[in-house]
Amino acid sequence: MISWPRFAPTSFTSHCSWGRLALTAGAGACYGQIPLILPAGERLVASAAVQKSELLKTALNATHRKMGARMVPFGGWDMPVEYSGIVAEHMAVRTQAGLFDVSHMGRFSLDGAGALGLLQFVTSNDVARLQASQAQYSALMNERAGIVDDLLVHKIAEEHYLLCVNAARRAVDADWISQCFRPEVRFLNISDELSQLALQGPRSIAILQPLTTVDLSAIRYYWFARGGEVLGIGCWIARTGYTGEDGFELYVPVAESENMWRALLEAGKKESILPCGLGARNTLRLEAGFLLYGHDMDEQTTPLEAGLGWITKLDKGPFLGRGVLERQKKEGVPRRLVGFRMLDRAIARDDAPVYKDGKQVGKVTSGSYAPFLKQNIGLAYLPPELAKVGERISIQIRGTMAAAEVVPTPFYRRAKEAS
Repeated sequence: MISWPRFAPTSFTSHCSWGRLALTAGAGACYGQIPLILPAGERLVASAAVQKSELLKTALNATHRKMGARMVPFGGWDMPVEYSGIVAEHMAVRTQAGLFDVSHMGRFSLDGAGALGLLQFVTSNDVARLQASQAQYSALMNERAGIVDDLLVHKIAEEHYLLCVNAARRAVDADWISQCFRPEVRFLNISDELSQLALQGPRSIAILQPLTTVDLSAIRYYWFARGGEVLGIGCWIARTGYTGEDGFELYVPVAESENMWRALLEAGKKESILPCGLGARNTLRLEAGFLLYGHDMDEQTTPLEAGLGWITKLDKGPFLGRGVLERQKKEGVPRRLVGFRMLDRAIARDDAPVYKDGKQVGKVTSGSYAPFLKQNIGLAYLPPELAKVGERISIQIRGTMAAAEVVPTPFYRRAKEAS
């Protein structure tokens, strides 16, 4: 069983008070080989600043290199972008199974009287609805209703929660939460205590079940099992992921990372499992209509603009940005995030300008070839009057206008199965 580390409570210097913030709260590639199409801000060519600094490494870094992964700088981390190729890895996850090292993600523990109240105040979803061992997708908010980060909130017990946040936002998120901190809440950054492995794909349960006594079929989507073991290694098993497929994320002690990684790959051989990199993770999440922080949303984007009204609970009570969101719900949003598909072979890249009748009306936030769908797809912000299915738009790609059409999202939805 994982024993969560217990250190002295982190000391924070509060830059704002609950009272002050509460006032605001109420108120063109070939199809066989995809070029690296990770988001623009996290391209596979490191910036000068990143090149000069030491890249962070997960506990599996040496393992990835020994296995021949193509390693690249990504958000300050040295990460595998592909093993056997983005298309092969993408298709393995859609049809069989793939294994990802996502240990670069941040993990925070919050507990103590007031933990629920703190999370209710700084996130958009209703944390009070969670039961023990249940997880929730949410947004970390600022007072302007901008999204500081998107995250998963796991309820461990009453007034005890685990947050999983984006790797590049670890420090920002910790600092922002600290500004709204209550002294009775203990905050622990346990990111470096655990590795996080994502086993994804329709054969995930067939691979994992023989390795554990935990009844995986009893874990519902967005629930997790605590205190279990996989091959005798204590870990948490969450039925979550970022691919649009069924699967599990395992939270494993760092010292057991390589043992778990190799055991899962060995167990999955008969199911044609592949180790996967961030390239396939990006194309999979886009195909499934999942958003990427820093591209499809940021601190200047509200959840209602980003199509995240389903995680925005205005009736739960005061929270950061609530007043702004109430006005947007009443008066309408200035822009909406939509999905589009290209009407020819061109691939729309991130930040490509979007036009209608010769006038620029928005820009692409995510764009890629979708290997399973065999289409060129993307996400873009458009004025509300243009954000309707069937609307024809033009996207400027290398100086040439390419035709596209607004389509429903998600682009891909897996078939429902009994779980």
